[in-house]
Formats: sequence, C-alpha cells, structure tokens
Amino acid sequence: MDSSTRTSVAQELAAAYTTREAVDPLSGRFPDMTVEDSYAIQLAQIADRLAAGRWVIGHKVGLTSAAMQRQLGVNQPDYGHITDDMIFLEHSAIPFSTYLQPRIEPEIAFVLKAPLKGPGVTVPQALAAIDFVLPALEIIDSRIRDWKIGILDTIADNASSGGIVLGSTPVGVGDVDLRLSGCVLYRNGEVIGTGAGGAVLGSPISSLVWLANTVGPLGITLEAGHVVLPGSQTASFPVAAGDSFTAQFGGIGSVTTRFTNDDAATTQGAS
Repeated sequence: MDSSTRTSVAQELAAAYTTREAVDPLSGRFPDMTVEDSYAIQLAQIADRLAAGRWVIGHKVGLTSAAMQRQLGVNQPDYGHITDDMIFLEHSAIPFSTYLQPRIEPEIAFVLKAPLKGPGVTVPQALAAIDFVLPALEIIDSRIRDWKIGILDTIADNASSGGIVLGSTPVGVGDVDLRLSGCVLYRNGEVIGTGAGGAVLGSPISSLVWLANTVGPLGITLEAGHVVLPGSQTASFPVAAGDSFTAQFGGIGSVTTRFTNDDAATTQGAS
C-alpha cells in the first residue's frame, strides 16, 4: 500500500462512525495489504481524533483467547487505542444507535500507576506498574460489513474498538489470582458465557507484557493512569437495543451496563 491508499482507507473507516454505514472487508480489496499497513491506517485515524481534541487514555488487546480467535478466524492478538470519548459510566444507558453492529465482552481492566515501555518489559515490571484492577465490559464494534474480518481488517479498524464500561470496585493486583478469577456474563439476567482469566494468553498479565513490548518499539508508552484491557475471558455476544449486561468476576466484583434507543440517555466519563 502506498501512503495515499492508506490515507484513503483511514478516511473511509473514520467516515463509517458518522454515516453508520459499514465498509466492505479491506483484506479482500487490497491483496497487498500488510500488518504494517493496517497499523498505519489505525494510527492515522487516532491522529485525526487527537487533532479534533480527543486524547488517548489507554489501550486494548484483542483476540487473546482461543474462543475469540476461533470466532473471528484469526491466530494472533492485536491492539487498539482507547480514547476519552469511549468510556461510559457503569449502569448508564448507552444509546444503541451509537454503534453499527456491537458485541459485548467481559474483561479485567488494569489501571497503571507507572509507565511501561518495551521492549524488554517483564512480568515483575508489569505487575509493579499496575495500580489496581477493575471489572469491565468492552463494547466491540466493527466498521467492516457483517464482521467479515481478518487480522488486517480489525487492526486497521482500531482493533474493532467501540466503548468501555468500567466498574467502581478497585482491587489490588496482589489480592486476586488473575489466572483463576472466574467470570460469569449475564444478558437480561440470564447466563450467556463463562470463563476465567487464564483464557487470556494464560494470564491477563501476559497480555499486558505483550502489549508493552509490542508498542514500545513503535515509540508508544503505556502511561501512568492509562487503562489497559487485556482481552476477553469469553467469546463476544451480540447486543440489541434494550439489552442489559452484567459481568461478575471472582474476587473483583461486577459491572453492569444497558443499551437503549434513547439517544439522550447516555452518560460518558468524559465529553
């Protein structure tokens, strides 16, 4: 891909947020597309958001569980950026019309107290940089039509990021075994998924280490105060208007959100 093609694709994906019209899969349209192209397209969109007054408040790692890799037909993790306008308060009503084809995932969120920058970040360094963990729900969404994505499509589309709902029960990272912390995901009061922290690259900490060492050589630092989502403990599940979701995590707590047709009902963490 040349730079003009990358720019054109970045603009096409960015426009989908406004038009609510998904685009055809990228990998099928650009057979010479590479992972480097995809991340360049992602970063071009983030640069435009920053220029418009948004700011990066963290990162997400996607496709870390075998369940998610099987579900989407990929075989490696990816990462995306979390901007301030993607954060929602728990129990707030999120307008369903915010998204094109949303799905929900339960995750254990890390909040950092010290910066991390790879390469060479180790598990002890990652643990020492964590301030606390929170229960979280990630809303994933795709600007790619019908979720027909490969790894190149989802990377370019900011790792299929949509939004994040953070719980309000901080827990010290040393107070819970993240590998064994079980998760139960409810939709409208019924259990739809279960999992454990070990589904995320063996441990969510491994995901944090992978992220720091992957973005470090690109000049990206995981900053103090940033939120990191290490990956889903279950497969993702479709969202419909009127749905409510609760994720309960052993030793950590729970977080709840709901989706509505009322465009005025949302309460975001920042504006």
